[in-house]
Amino acid sequence: MIVTIFQADAFADTLFKGNPAAICLLPHWIPDSILQKIAAENNLSETAFLVKEGELWHLRWFTPVTEVELCGHATLASAHILFHHLHHPGTEITFSTLSGILKAAKKEDKIELDFPADHPVPVTLPEGLSEALGARPAHCLKGISDYMLVYEKEEDVASLQPDFEALKKTDARGIIVTAPGREYDFVSRFFGPQVGINEDPVTGSAHTLLAPYWAERIGKKILTARQVSTRGGTLLCTLEGNRVHIAGKVVTYMEGKIYLPDIKTNH
Repeated sequence: MIVTIFQADAFADTLFKGNPAAICLLPHWIPDSILQKIAAENNLSETAFLVKEGELWHLRWFTPVTEVELCGHATLASAHILFHHLHHPGTEITFSTLSGILKAAKKEDKIELDFPADHPVPVTLPEGLSEALGARPAHCLKGISDYMLVYEKEEDVASLQPDFEALKKTDARGIIVTAPGREYDFVSRFFGPQVGINEDPVTGSAHTLLAPYWAERIGKKILTARQVSTRGGTLLCTLEGNRVHIAGKVVTYMEGKIYLPDIKTNH
């Protein structure tokens, strides 16, 4: 079985920036164990797998160690590949996912994702988390799957040097750290050693928490965001009720083929 694979840099306007994702186009589903092995072999923060189902695209995301329920940058990259390489007609794509129906739309030179908002609530800071990060935050909140720690300044976030083994002890998908930005409305980083990603370069799904929080704090619904990882990435977030629209650019890095042995397929 031959599988077409693309790799693209999401939330970037030049190569080698943003967050790289692999996108695999499947004629039908194959065993999850093979999907996981492909994701581990790719060794990127996420590999997206796509199967066409009627008018929808069924989309799943895997880190090198597990399947996840939501991934922004790999969804953005998937939409880019479908629009620009598979010549998907129209300006909107509908995905069926573990997080429900998600949509991606062409918006001038960007692609915009329509995701459910995850409104974080204040919680007690978990024991040992400040020590694992190396600095105590001003506020601690939690969404459905992630903790969000708010710091006073951009420099506080940029200078963090976490102990990733210690971070693994936190019961969450990942840890978002954020602060007001100097040139952007807010900045952030995302640490996810629990799912095999010490630091994610740009995390679209984290902005389903970040956008509602900062929209309320700043008093504006359209927000510019910068993830201040080593690769870095820029996002435009718009809060509309219980939805967050997350827009960014994508650059294709490569196209290739995966040569799989004969395997029993899942139809």
